[in-house]
Amino acid sequence: MIIAGGGTGGHLFPGVAIAEEFLGRNPANRVLFIGTERGLEKRVLGGLGLPLETLNVEGLQGRGPVRILGSLLKIPGSLLASFRILRAFRPAIVVGVGGYASGPAVLAARLMGIKTAIAEQNAFPGLTNRILGRFVHRIFVTFPESARWLPASQTRVTGNPIRIAFLAEKPAEEKDDPRFTLLIFGGSQGAHAINRVVMEALGSLRHLKDQLRFIHQTGEKDRETVAQAYRKGGFAAEVSPFIPDMASAYRTADLLLCRAGATSIAEITAGGKAALLIPFPFAVNDHQTQNAELLARSGAAQMIPEQELNGRRLAAVIERLYRHPEEIKKMEMASASMGNIRAAAAIVDACMELVEDRRPTGGA
Repeated sequence: MIIAGGGTGGHLFPGVAIAEEFLGRNPANRVLFIGTERGLEKRVLGGLGLPLETLNVEGLQGRGPVRILGSLLKIPGSLLASFRILRAFRPAIVVGVGGYASGPAVLAARLMGIKTAIAEQNAFPGLTNRILGRFVHRIFVTFPESARWLPASQTRVTGNPIRIAFLAEKPAEEKDDPRFTLLIFGGSQGAHAINRVVMEALGSLRHLKDQLRFIHQTGEKDRETVAQAYRKGGFAAEVSPFIPDMASAYRTADLLLCRAGATSIAEITAGGKAALLIPFPFAVNDHQTQNAELLARSGAAQMIPEQELNGRRLAAVIERLYRHPEEIKKMEMASASMGNIRAAAAIVDACMELVEDRRPTGGA
């Protein structure tokens, strides 16, 4: 299997979950990732023992005319590179998980007669997947709402794949710290708006500094500023630009404060965690707000729009939940009821069905 795409954790980590499930089926199975040099995959996959080939490719959406032209000029080279990788690795199937590299890799596979599939994490499919959905053999979506944008005959609602680490039981040693622990992150690159408002909230939480503990993924740019704010306030805090073992951080936390990307939503519900969700207001078609509203309506999370967020309000919400653990428990129960832990298995099952017939399916 080749898994193509990445760039952000929202695209990459579902691909990792699919790879884990596929490799666990048979020791003879092999996986190769195709991504870019600039994407998160370059930093993460080596540590997981997963091989990566890269393409020189860029996105088209949200760019000016000059940058769009530059991106278009890179497409022929990325297609040729994809052909070379596919011929060398000889996959039975290529699965696109979103991100710049998925387009040329999946398209090249289709032209070579290799079975193809894509996985769409969000309620509204991204541009690449809307295009690829016209050509691939199978489409896997997280939300039923996504299906109306994609060919019905190829589309299956599977949920968003979760990495094995997020499904593990909580070790006893991770329960030792009695302090109320908040895990804060804004995606794999951090989120400046969240970092800023958390720093503003610390002044209003200072009377609870001995009862609170923070685990904060800031991104590289804000790391030292945020760490200094915690030190100045006397708070216990673990501040990192990127948390490699996010699954352990989830299990340690009593409450999450984060964006509302589809992969975060899947991980939150799979682990039955309570969350404060701050949707990224500039996400395509505002899909993060749709994600957050889904959990908020079910009682699994509280949503605070970024434009309404300030330090004083955030501190008040955190203190209320700290003082009312019964509210946290209700949120956790609602969250767990929404979790889907079989998405990766369902996707691999469907991929195996596709490749049972290895004969060429047409193309170049």
